[in-house]
Amino acid sequence: MKLLKKIGLALLVILIVIQVIRPEKNDSNNKTNSIAAAYPIPDDVNTILVKACNDCHTNNTTYPWYSNIQPVAWWLQKHVNDGKKHLNFDEFTSYRLRKQYHKLEEVIEQVKGHEMPLDSYTWIHKDAKLTDAEAASLTGWAQAVMDSMKARYPIDSLVKPKGAK
Repeated sequence: MKLLKKIGLALLVILIVIQVIRPEKNDSNNKTNSIAAAYPIPDDVNTILVKACNDCHTNNTTYPWYSNIQPVAWWLQKHVNDGKKHLNFDEFTSYRLRKQYHKLEEVIEQVKGHEMPLDSYTWIHKDAKLTDAEAASLTGWAQAVMDSMKARYPIDSLVKPKGAK
């Protein structure tokens, strides 16, 4: 019984000590290279992006209260960093054209495949779960941006030629 109390006390001390180790917040709000700077985002699509995508795919995350508790904050920051590594709408125009085009293809593929937003996000943020109509709006917008890119740029600047590495 004494051993269990010592272990419990040690765990409590560790939990208290780790509260002072905080990850850097994702709140630069730098939109210099934002997708919105190059391609219009309709209001309905912007609403969808804000509720289901932007926390992990922009430079500005809205943090819930529990993000101040360790180790939850570390877990959340790992998700945000991973999301931004794959796609950052606030850095979108800094990507090469081919990468921009490909990221929009991935948006369409992952939304249609119900891979995004992640279940771990929608489990807590229930309103982030996309309806069929919202998914159609989001993928329709991404396709429209891709179509405008095809009209503006040569296709070989957007897609990798077959057989190229």
